[in-house]
Formats: sequence, structure tokens, C-alpha cells
Amino acid sequence: MAEIEDKMISEGDAERHRAKMAKRKAVQDAEVAGKTIEKGLLIVNTGPGKGKTTAAFGLALRMLGYGKRVGVVQFIKGKWHTGEKDAFAAFGDRVVWHAMGEGFTWETQDLKRDIAAAEAAWAKALELMADPSISLVVLDELNIALRYDYLDLEKVVAGLMARRDDLHVIVTGRNAKPLLVEAADLVTEMGLTKHHFAAGVKAQQGIEF
Repeated sequence: MAEIEDKMISEGDAERHRAKMAKRKAVQDAEVAGKTIEKGLLIVNTGPGKGKTTAAFGLALRMLGYGKRVGVVQFIKGKWHTGEKDAFAAFGDRVVWHAMGEGFTWETQDLKRDIAAAEAAWAKALELMADPSISLVVLDELNIALRYDYLDLEKVVAGLMARRDDLHVIVTGRNAKPLLVEAADLVTEMGLTKHHFAAGVKAQQGIEF
């Protein structure tokens, strides 16, 4: 089959493709060469679609692959048992994990308790960001804490902006505040095209947690 497909590609087609890809490579190489800044990034994963935390942990895994240390603070999902926490435990002290949340506000139904938990989580986040041995800090669902005004937005953004130059920070959660979006280096909006929950499928092990 492969031989038949090869014969269907004429020498002219092959040469035109080669020339097109050579031009594309030259453009890409020039663009890459023009990027000279290296710095710690403030990354925000937001939007209504699934995958914000999943993407953040994928980046954490990449960082671990280079022998770096990672810190995680969970602002909301602290009471959930998750597969990713168990998986990251295999890296030992290279992953510092703090599940500080007590569930969503409709679960606790206690505003003072929610605020206290968010403040404790933010204090822990500042502690991890100050640790020079940590290369990446994941602030999971910080956007939710900010959305419900559990934390002072300007104070949080100022703290994130004051991080050391080589530290990467990822903030996850829906409804990222405009001030945080403006301060970030990279913002990804996860869109929702279709979700299995709408068809009555429940949260499943290995997919949602």
C-alpha cells in the first residue's frame, strides 16, 4: 500500500512540498531565534471547559522530568481524594503538596470558614513561592477563591508579581479576574464544546479525580 501511495506522488509534487517546507522552516527558525527573554512565567488556566487543573499537572510532570521541584496548593478541592496526588507522591519530597481547601462554598455553607481556609492557603502559597528550591508552583482553583472574594485580589496579584524572577506559577479555575489576566504572561481559556455531565454521566475515577 505504501509503495502505491509513493508512486501517486509525482516528483513535481514532492519538490514543491520540499520547497514549501524549507521556506516554512526558515520562517520558524527566524522566529525562534528572535526570542531571547528567559523568565519565570505567571500562567492562568481558566474558562468553562474541562482540563484546567489537568493541564497544570501536565506541566508539573514536565518540570519533574527535568529534575526540578514542584509545589502545589489546592484552594478548594482539599477534601477530595485524587489520583494525581497519589501519583505525585511517588516523586517524594520533589513535590510539596498542600490540600488546603474544604470544598466549594455550597458544601461548607460557612463564609468565615471559607475565607479562613483561603487565607491559610494563600499564606502557604507565599511560603512555597519563597522557597528557592521550587521551580513551579501550582495554585489550583485560586480563581475560585478570588471569584468569591475570599481573598483580596490586588494583594494576591501583587504577591504573584513579586515572585522571584525564575519561578513559574500556574493559577487554575474558572472566571479569572481581569486584573489577574492582565498581569499574567500566558492565559489559556478552556472552551466547553461538549461535556458528558450533560448526558447524566457522573464524575469518574481517573477522569475527574
